[in-house]
Amino acid sequence: MEDKEKEAVNLPENAFRELKDGEEYQPVMRADKTYPEVNGWSVTWGVLMVVLFSAAAAYLGLKVGQVFEAAIPIAIIAIGVSSAAKRKNALGENVIIQSIGACSGAVVAGAIFVLPAIYMLDLEACFLKIFIASSLGGVLGILFLIPFRKYFVKDMHGKYPFPEATATTQVLVSGEKGGSQAKPLLFAGLIGGLYDFAVATFGLWNENFTSRVFGWGQQLADHAKLVFKVNTGAAVLGLGYIIGLRYAAIITFGSLTVWWLVVPGMALLFPDTVLNQWDPTITTAVGAMSPEQIFSSYARSIGIGGIAMAGIIGIIKSWGIIKSAVGLAAREMKGKGAGLEEVVRTQRDISFKIIAIGSVLTILVIFAFFYMGVMDFNLLHAVVAILLVAVIAFLFTTVAANAIAIVGSNPVSGMTLMTLILASVVMVGVGLKGEAGMLAALLMGAVVCTALSMAGSFITDLKIGYWLGTTPKKQESFKFLGTVIAAATVAGVMILLDKTYGFKSDALAAPQAHAMAAVIAPLMNGQGAPWLLYAIGAVIALILDRCKISALAFALGMFIPIQLNIPLVIGGAVNWFVTTRSKDEKLNKARGEKGTLIASGFIAGGALMGVVSALLKFGGLEFNYEAWWANHLSELLSLAAYLLLITYFIIATRPKAGEMDTQD
Repeated sequence: MEDKEKEAVNLPENAFRELKDGEEYQPVMRADKTYPEVNGWSVTWGVLMVVLFSAAAAYLGLKVGQVFEAAIPIAIIAIGVSSAAKRKNALGENVIIQSIGACSGAVVAGAIFVLPAIYMLDLEACFLKIFIASSLGGVLGILFLIPFRKYFVKDMHGKYPFPEATATTQVLVSGEKGGSQAKPLLFAGLIGGLYDFAVATFGLWNENFTSRVFGWGQQLADHAKLVFKVNTGAAVLGLGYIIGLRYAAIITFGSLTVWWLVVPGMALLFPDTVLNQWDPTITTAVGAMSPEQIFSSYARSIGIGGIAMAGIIGIIKSWGIIKSAVGLAAREMKGKGAGLEEVVRTQRDISFKIIAIGSVLTILVIFAFFYMGVMDFNLLHAVVAILLVAVIAFLFTTVAANAIAIVGSNPVSGMTLMTLILASVVMVGVGLKGEAGMLAALLMGAVVCTALSMAGSFITDLKIGYWLGTTPKKQESFKFLGTVIAAATVAGVMILLDKTYGFKSDALAAPQAHAMAAVIAPLMNGQGAPWLLYAIGAVIALILDRCKISALAFALGMFIPIQLNIPLVIGGAVNWFVTTRSKDEKLNKARGEKGTLIASGFIAGGALMGVVSALLKFGGLEFNYEAWWANHLSELLSLAAYLLLITYFIIATRPKAGEMDTQD
């Protein structure tokens, strides 16, 4: 009997391929039956996952500039707790837990990519403004996406790969396997958490290993402006494993291009020149700067141009999809697309009339927020702002969903940069400049960024639900709850980290927010902008796209500090090693899956303990280890600890006796 139940949760044969004429996809949970989905158990665990992973993702995103996707870890935890509680028919509940919990990564990305720039520019920031911008943006993203659910999820069945949704769905359908998977995930979380906690709280070893440890390395940094740096944290290593070698390599090549070619090249070409045409605060000649100063003052602007151009390329490529999706939405709103299939439980959305009313009300609330809380009761400024936000968010929502459906990666930072540039130019044109203009542009960007991030994340949840047979209306309804809770959590974590570390220090990378601040500050202050550097980055992105190389990944590498990019390729190399070192493909697959669990544990554990460390420092428990970190021995110890961590990771991917039997 138990074997039959296991067999019943296997995905149908046509789950991942295009359907033949007249063929229908029948999900795991049949449309003509009712299953447990929304109840006290699923909502409680979903809310708990939102709080935990929002805090973890916010810390990691601000620390290293990368927001990890929590869908798979949350799905594994959901299965683990359901198995421990011996709940029957828990598949629908687990989907709801995962769907609510996944709000964490979406809202966090929308918030931390933009809002820390408020602190960086010494503007007025408070919990309420951060919370309102994040929550309203998330709600808008949900409302704008729902009319396009049927197009992306059902009509394009088998035409889009949905990589992240596929992986999460495979985890959810393997109930018993998922319960056993929770053990290595939790143990890796403990290892990674304690490892990063020892560094962040006690400073037992340096968080970075650099080439300055050696005499020749210091000479290279001082004279040739060449430096090698690697962050030795567990969370960043796990992130590299999840990203994979190919994507991580492109990011790292972008980083090395800037750090090992552009930075030394600028010092060679302009040794005694002060380049401050767009930033009067720069008073040092390029040759007298450190590699880090040359990067932050000049070279990272090339990355900004590349990110913006990658976003434009994405929109152009997706234009046909946008028109098709808009046409479908218009027909659905008029009722022309409604048929018997809409009555089926697995195709039942929130009423499109409610969506329309909700969208209008949300836009009106955002307008009121701009008018009273941001634009100082200037009607013209508020009207222009809400028109920009509504049009851009709606247009780019389908682009974000399309990107997630095809490659599983949402170029939200590039699209948000474009939004900020456009918002800055337009708002200056209507007379809003200076600090007030910067605050307005950033809050507008935060709403758009969160909306786009939520749209990309939510289409993944809806595809998972489609494959498994959950009720879309229930997923959609409780997505709003997760969004509000995630917004409150990330606002609190952001304020905590600012008070603990400060966004102007090197302790928090927040690279995307630095990019936003770098873009709007000169535009709003009448200083101009480094358009030449932006143009160089844009040209590089165009060339890469023509060469079929991910322009967005390369541009992100050009912008993010080198010490946060090198660990990604190391983690990717570990992924390649554990999945190719055997001639047995089944064994390689088992090692790869277990590696994903360990990497997820490193990410979640390291990030969560990072938040705990920040709370301890905020509460006054802080250890002074600056003198120890200034000693090169701390970096050598850091390298030794890092090698031990990598060794543990590789050894831990070996399946134990009996685990291979559960692999398919």
